[in-house]
Amino acid sequence: MKKPRWVVEKELAKKAAAAETVWLFGLHAVRDALMNPRRERLRLIVTRNAADKLADAIATSGMTPEEADPRRFSAPLDPGSVHQGAALEVKPLNWGSLADVCIGAETPRVVLLDRVTDPHNVGAILRSAEVFGASAVIGTRHHSAPETGALAKTASGALERQPYLRVRNLSEAIEELQGMGYLVLGLDGEAEGTIEAAVDGQRDRPVALVLGAEGPGLREKTKETVDRLVRIDFAGSFGSLNVSNAAAVALYAVRR
Repeated sequence: MKKPRWVVEKELAKKAAAAETVWLFGLHAVRDALMNPRRERLRLIVTRNAADKLADAIATSGMTPEEADPRRFSAPLDPGSVHQGAALEVKPLNWGSLADVCIGAETPRVVLLDRVTDPHNVGAILRSAEVFGASAVIGTRHHSAPETGALAKTASGALERQPYLRVRNLSEAIEELQGMGYLVLGLDGEAEGTIEAAVDGQRDRPVALVLGAEGPGLREKTKETVDRLVRIDFAGSFGSLNVSNAAAVALYAVRR
């Protein structure tokens, strides 16, 4: 009996995910991945100079590195990658389900990203999420930045510690968080109310912040699904913040 097309596609997607690997690069990103017991590490390529700088982390990981000539660095990286003589092939991190990372914190804070595809923005958001104690950063499997070396380098180590999930459907994830008791706020520059007003008297409640891509902003379906649309209260009438800066300001605004 021939398998239905959706079954075949699901099996192929599962095989592709199992085979997926990521090349991390740069001393900071590689060091943190070597020190992370959750990380499945496959291959380490370093110059002699980088090996000396990473000696403790390499020893902790138990890996045997391949030494590379700095003039002919052999890792399969984009030519513009600032690798600093270190590259590490790894499996993407598995943080579990939405409930696994969004339930349990004393006053959870979560960031959801609606079509934010730039890995540098996502990396910076992961750094802010770690600084302000967010439980997770959540994107979508399609139209969001995957785990890459560029994202890891911008995250400056936060990728190894800050849960980053990619879900199938953002609206369904929002509804799941609402079912967990989260107040879900969508950031929209045209909204009437501010973040501070929305959380006034509710700072002990779990809060999720939804941010859209620069330019298009939140999709209509996302706007319809969140509990409330809010804006950052600017001092003047000029411009708007980069999405990573907006995430940092919003996380600060909803801190307990």
